[in-house]
Amino acid sequence: MTRKKATPKELRRRKRFAMAVFLTCIAAAMIGGSIHVMELGSMRMNEMRAKISYDPTDISQHIRAAGEDILIQAKSEARVDEKMIYDAASAQALLDADTWKELSQMIRIPAGEFTMGTNASRANKEDRPRHFVTVPEFWMDKYPVTQAQYARFVVAKHYRPPLNWSEGKIPDEMYDHPVTLVSWYNARDYCHWAGKRLPDEAEWEKAARGTQALLWPWGNKMDASRLNTYYQIGHTTPVTQFKHGASPYGVMDMAGNVSEWVFNTLSKYPTADSHTILTPPEDQFTGMGQENIERLSKMIMRGGSWKSDPFSTMTYHRNYSLPNMASDFYGFRCASSHAPKEVQP
Repeated sequence: MTRKKATPKELRRRKRFAMAVFLTCIAAAMIGGSIHVMELGSMRMNEMRAKISYDPTDISQHIRAAGEDILIQAKSEARVDEKMIYDAASAQALLDADTWKELSQMIRIPAGEFTMGTNASRANKEDRPRHFVTVPEFWMDKYPVTQAQYARFVVAKHYRPPLNWSEGKIPDEMYDHPVTLVSWYNARDYCHWAGKRLPDEAEWEKAARGTQALLWPWGNKMDASRLNTYYQIGHTTPVTQFKHGASPYGVMDMAGNVSEWVFNTLSKYPTADSHTILTPPEDQFTGMGQENIERLSKMIMRGGSWKSDPFSTMTYHRNYSLPNMASDFYGFRCASSHAPKEVQP
């Protein structure tokens, strides 16, 4: 049986049909690919929403214009519409006697040399190079300063409460969380009132990493179970929560939870493998006369926070901010060059 030869008209019809099928396949592939990309995007958005610290439907309450944080802080510093809730007795009653005693502890850090900074090529330039510093003996607060501790300071000095104390009151169930929304000036003033000072950043780094140049306070491997970071919780946690995240000296919460102010302004490290001897400043309180100059400085922060990426919680990492800025992940702890006196709860 012979096959009838297609006419030119039939060939043109077949060609048009084949082209139509081809174009339809391409269109289907493009549509399918677009739907897949949209699904991936939707999944990614859901992941991001799960990590943020507030409900996306309330986003209008969290969006601020550029510089508005500074204006809000300035209004608070001017003590506009301020309310004071606590007196000495009510501030003392925020925690029991055993908790007060635990939070008041300071850890002795022995004198000696340690490795500061890093030579890691992927580290920020501010973190390089590695060099060696000899630090005299000093004492470091075992924990970051908590909300309840700061309340006693606010009462004693009739000091401005932090911005997140609604109507002058600490948020419920956060008495043993680190105090936040404090500027470098607030941290310095608290330490002065407590008879201490802000730690030098070399002191802070030695207390965090010891003499073995550890990348995190507990060792050289990131362990998410030992700290509060990267939105895994979404807010601060009690300063005693991560007991297995202690530094070699037993200092707590030196990775994650809050980024901690230290005394220093941002400056370049000395040349690689150099050796310096630290002379900690004894009196950091200079009053208010230097603020016009200081407000242009970048003040160092250490340790990373509950919002940080894991890299930012490494012991050598340096962050910084202007000294009059405050945020819900800025906190601090105090240090001293002298052994602490017995503290009454």
